[in-house]
Amino acid sequence: MAMRNPLLASLALAAILGATDATAQVFPSRTITVVVPFAAGGTTDVITRIIAERMRQSLGQAIIVENVVGAGGSIAVGRTARAAPDGYTLVMGHWGTHVVNGATYELQYDVRSAFEPISLTAANRQLIAAKKAMPANDLKSLIGWLRAHPDKALQGSSGVGAGQVNGVLFQHMTGTRFQFVPYRGIGPAIQDLVTGQIDMMIVSVGDLLPHVQAGTIKAYAVAARSRSAIAPDIPNVDEAGLPGFHTQLWHGLWAPAGTPKDIIAKLNAAVVDALADPTVRSRFAAIGQEIFPRDEQTPEALAAFHKAEIEKWWPIIKAAGIKAD
Repeated sequence: MAMRNPLLASLALAAILGATDATAQVFPSRTITVVVPFAAGGTTDVITRIIAERMRQSLGQAIIVENVVGAGGSIAVGRTARAAPDGYTLVMGHWGTHVVNGATYELQYDVRSAFEPISLTAANRQLIAAKKAMPANDLKSLIGWLRAHPDKALQGSSGVGAGQVNGVLFQHMTGTRFQFVPYRGIGPAIQDLVTGQIDMMIVSVGDLLPHVQAGTIKAYAVAARSRSAIAPDIPNVDEAGLPGFHTQLWHGLWAPAGTPKDIIAKLNAAVVDALADPTVRSRFAAIGQEIFPRDEQTPEALAAFHKAEIEKWWPIIKAAGIKAD
């Protein structure tokens, strides 16, 4: 029977709308997917799984980590850019996917505007290293040797693009020239460094440290303003004679552009809780990851950091004419 009282009808409608609105505002109410742009078992994958495991406790929902590989991570990142901006599809990107790819690939999205930043997560400092037979025993001597032997040395890199950008900056700052040898992954490149098939690499401290400790390669300097906590005996570049050569493989969590601010705030709070957890911090330290300070874990801090990284690296990449495969 139709409701004849206008007041009762209005109250009923308000109740229905209120219930619908309340339901719509509950986040999260289902499983969240965090897309990883690289294969399972790699650094980005491990970082994501450690954080996601702890975020589940704060958000009260399951979080699935999905690995989508290809094109230097741009396939996964592009898919996330096209996802619904509702907080249920996120991407763990890094310096390569959200800075370098924007200058080396013809992307179907703009890394500067296609995402809402959630938080910086962790970073891995980079190490300048060479094969054991390299005559130079310190960074200044390495630079001198490279200058004396232009185009003779081979630097291994993980692919074309992000893998060689550090080397390009090194050349620019030191006036040296060497050739790049792209590999399909870090593992094979490091193996060739250990066996002396290539001369040098600039990659993460964590990847190279076991070989440094075993005495099978030479370590010259960490590319940062301070020494690495996991390799305190290795000088930083400012100490070793190449001040300002600062680079790191940092990671950050993003959502598609247009994701509501209240959802971003909830996701950010969950990340911040995770990064403060002693177990998470211990697991990160074990793999050479350094967590950003609390005041750098805000969405605004990631946005500013991302913008500064683009302004730093894009001119270097474009001047060198680096293009992805």
